Amino acid sequence: MFYAFLLPLAGVIHAFNLFRYITFRAGGACLTALVISFWAGPKLIRFLKSVQRHGQPIRTDGPERHLIEKKGTPTMGGVLILIALGFSTLLWANLTNGYVWATLLVTFGYGGIGFVDDFLKLTRRNTKGVPGRVKLIAQAVIGFIAAVWMTRLMPGSLGSELAVPVFKNLLIPFGAGFPLVAMFVMMGASNSVNLTDGLDGLAIVPTMIAAGVFGLIAYLAGNHIFAAYLEINFIPGAGELTVFLSALIGAGLGFLWFNAPPAAVFMGDTGSLSLGGALGAVSVACKSEIVLAIVGGLFVVETVSVIVQVFWFKRTGRRVFLMAPLHHHFEKKGWAEPTIVIRFWIIAMILALVGLATLKIR
Repeated sequence: MFYAFLLPLAGVIHAFNLFRYITFRAGGACLTALVISFWAGPKLIRFLKSVQRHGQPIRTDGPERHLIEKKGTPTMGGVLILIALGFSTLLWANLTNGYVWATLLVTFGYGGIGFVDDFLKLTRRNTKGVPGRVKLIAQAVIGFIAAVWMTRLMPGSLGSELAVPVFKNLLIPFGAGFPLVAMFVMMGASNSVNLTDGLDGLAIVPTMIAAGVFGLIAYLAGNHIFAAYLEINFIPGAGELTVFLSALIGAGLGFLWFNAPPAAVFMGDTGSLSLGGALGAVSVACKSEIVLAIVGGLFVVETVSVIVQVFWFKRTGRRVFLMAPLHHHFEKKGWAEPTIVIRFWIIAMILALVGLATLKIR
């Protein structure tokens, strides 16, 4: 909005030239989202507490302390993230950019699925919300539409190919089937973040770390000079996603203020599904789908731990982990919640650095 209304006035007021620069608007988006979160957070939490008298339903088969320490904490805090992220992006991004709108479609579409899921859990007073098959179908439809949209925005045959990091110009052609690959990337990222969201602050910080990495990747991929120097795929218009990701970081920081242990609110599926979907959509737009698996390696490990646990239990009747996802395994082993959370943050930072290294290693 600012880009459309203020940049044309740069000839009259020279300072408005700043809106030409993605870096300036990215900084503004981050601060705006943070301010909105700080302002709206207390009001939203009070409202959620008033309508959720018993808070988020807690798993009875989970760590025992959760039934005591987390009882009564409201959920759906992801609404705060979406409000701050949405308003900030609309204010600071170039709204003629198709990648921004496709990413917003995934973010808010998946957020809507999560909202319905959270609502059903609250009204039914159990941990079963939207049936898994229905949830996956809805995610697939939204993801596929966004994937087709983004692939049509990409130059040449790039929209039908999967880029492989480290190797120069190595692209795996998928042809007309690439939107299905992109769809699964978005769905996988969304559900992986959802599985990771089990402890106060555990999911939001790695998400912000990944958003920071992809903000840089988007900026570089959208600049033909940097893309040529680093020998990565040049994607005209992808740089605008830096504004969106900066807004996500600001919204995430604001949410963390209220989600820090002991959490005053949980993000719920409203937040986790939308944030994961956003990362997946951006990775598709930047042709960095495999890099997402590295940068978001923590989410991958958490998901794999669930898959391994379910597969092995069905096959042998025994468990590999004391409890899945993996963070609950360490809780069962006696690790304190802050210890698990901070150590997982450290792992996320290390993986982010590894992911960034792929930009230069060729």
